[in-house]
Amino acid sequence: MSAETGRKAEIKAMLKKLRAERATHLSEVQARIKDTTALRNKIKKALKDSPQTVPFLAKAVGETTDRVLWMLMEMRTYGMVAEDEQDGDYFKYRLVPVKKGA
Repeated sequence: MSAETGRKAEIKAMLKKLRAERATHLSEVQARIKDTTALRNKIKKALKDSPQTVPFLAKAVGETTDRVLWMLMEMRTYGMVAEDEQDGDYFKYRLVPVKKGA
């Protein structure tokens, strides 16, 4: 066995061990991404027709108000939603139209 072949086998064994060690973590991260994407899509659907407040959105999507607010702040950071008029103590949030070619 040449030195190069031995090195390739060693790297292959190290990668296999690393994948096994991180399998649980990777599946947790994938589940969190899937959950976040699902929540974002539910919020987009709830905002499709008209601007809404955080409490309304929380009821509509079946989530807590703090989780919906965090998601809205993330979406606002990336230009997906914007604050609209104020309704009592709460601001309403609306979808920002997607620009063609962006």
